[in-house]
Amino acid sequence: MDVEKHPWIRGGITIAREVAERVDAEACAAFARDEESCGLLLGPISDPLLVDAIVPMENRANKLHELDPETYPRTGRMYFDLDPLKFERTVREGEGSGRPVKVLYHSHLDVGAYFSETDAQAATMGGDAPSYDLAYLVTSVRAGVVDDRKLFVWDPERKSFVEAPLQIG
Repeated sequence: MDVEKHPWIRGGITIAREVAERVDAEACAAFARDEESCGLLLGPISDPLLVDAIVPMENRANKLHELDPETYPRTGRMYFDLDPLKFERTVREGEGSGRPVKVLYHSHLDVGAYFSETDAQAATMGGDAPSYDLAYLVTSVRAGVVDDRKLFVWDPERKSFVEAPLQIG
């Protein structure tokens, strides 16, 4: 983790209001499909704590479950699975263009905005620390309405994800 190069991993991010509204709209649309939304939030390297763009991604969990329910027993209602090649390409292109990916976002359906054990396993890819220098936004949708959102970052001392300051502006 490189805090100097990627200061957003400490939190304190401001998400542009129109981007937050798109995240909420994506979460509500996914709720209607009975699945979690997911995607990436980007911003200028010149303003490292600003997020001003959204790249929604497909949650592949339901398709994977349908193809092979033994290997993928959970559905999109319980977790998200995004295309690792598209994810990696978006991260790489963002770094190269001066508009890095700063946040991975996803929604939770009817359970609140918290960083689950499944979320932590995905972020660390089963390792001891996150695989990418990202913050993580979780949006809670209950009965089709966004009722909360929280930002989480890795705390290297605790070796866990903790809630971090977030502003919408």
